[in-house]
Amino acid sequence: MFAETYYLVRSRTDGQYLVANLKASSENTASQGYLLIFREHFDALTYLNTHGKDIADRFAVESIPGSQLENLLKRWGFSGIGIVQDPILPKVEFLSRSSG
Repeated sequence: MFAETYYLVRSRTDGQYLVANLKASSENTASQGYLLIFREHFDALTYLNTHGKDIADRFAVESIPGSQLENLLKRWGFSGIGIVQDPILPKVEFLSRSSG
């Protein structure tokens, strides 16, 4: 996972990353959500054009090496990552960040 390159979707207006917010089991649980990542650049574009075609021009796709993912998760306070397996359905595999 660390040797791969991943692709993220980021807002051009405020710099926020595209995340998935799962329902929390407790109302007191604060979470920044799960950072959505894509294995291919074209998968990120497909996701944007399928699920946000009216606002796709407000986002950019950027790449990140897998070795920098953990630092990004810590810096932004994300709960984990959501690896988008199928950008059209969408099918997402969620992985929680270890607290260490």
